[in-house]
Amino acid sequence: MSCCVTKETRQQVYTLVIEVGRKDGDGLPETSIGAALMCYASGVDEAEAVRETVAILKRADMAPLDVTGYGTLDERLAQGHEIEQEERDLMQRALQENSVIVAQMTPFYADKS
Repeated sequence: MSCCVTKETRQQVYTLVIEVGRKDGDGLPETSIGAALMCYASGVDEAEAVRETVAILKRADMAPLDVTGYGTLDERLAQGHEIEQEERDLMQRALQENSVIVAQMTPFYADKS
């Protein structure tokens, strides 16, 4: 008799900052040279959250260049980050919807000096 044990995986939400370059149809401000996107992404681990977020951004005609992970809510709290209720609510939504939420977009502009 064989028995299969299914390992339960628990989704968590990771805070990621993704730098994107320019690409036709990316929706960034016309004069920007790219942007940083703060995202909350669910995944069983940070690597999965990064893969899913990058894939979604590419499907949205964005050009991801670099990803910085800041960890889960608990990891961020352990590092001393102060996390507002609005941010916690977005993290909870990402978890409930098993989704990626772009919480903030900061465009980059060329230095004109």
